[in-house]
Amino acid sequence: MNLPNKLTLFRVILIPVFVVFMLVSVTGDADKWIALAIFIIASLTDLLDGKIARKYNLITDFGKFMDPLADKLLVCSAMICLVSLGKIPAWIVIVIIAREFIISGFRLIAADNGRVIAASYWGKFKTTFQMVMVILMIADIPQLYILTQIIMYVALVLTVISLVDYLVKNKDVMSGEM
Repeated sequence: MNLPNKLTLFRVILIPVFVVFMLVSVTGDADKWIALAIFIIASLTDLLDGKIARKYNLITDFGKFMDPLADKLLVCSAMICLVSLGKIPAWIVIVIIAREFIISGFRLIAADNGRVIAASYWGKFKTTFQMVMVILMIADIPQLYILTQIIMYVALVLTVISLVDYLVKNKDVMSGEM
């Protein structure tokens, strides 16, 4: 259990705490800002764990599997909270979550065949835009409404592009030619 893997697990542990501050009135008006701080900290651990793993050659199969899963759990939890609060259309979240299920299914099939598939650059761009979108939506700053909407649609487009890229690059997973 190296440092990058510990950071990934820390991110997973922060998710239920984040959700509580998003959906339950704990401190009143401060809840939104606490949730935002937790989300930002969790998002930064994503950046940090990858950099540390690559720099010190601490890349593990656990990290390749859990890091993207932790990202999905964090972002999807946040988006479901935002749907509940009426801040993002449910159909966009359904498209995003559907992509995550498809990719997770591919990873499971690959893992059954002894192959671990790491996240792609498109997937990393998608995750970054989704995280920025969530941050802007939680902050809910009226002057940034148009920017928030643009980022939401860019995140949606990157979600679809990353799915297509993933399916094309890993088509051998479904064909059994691995």
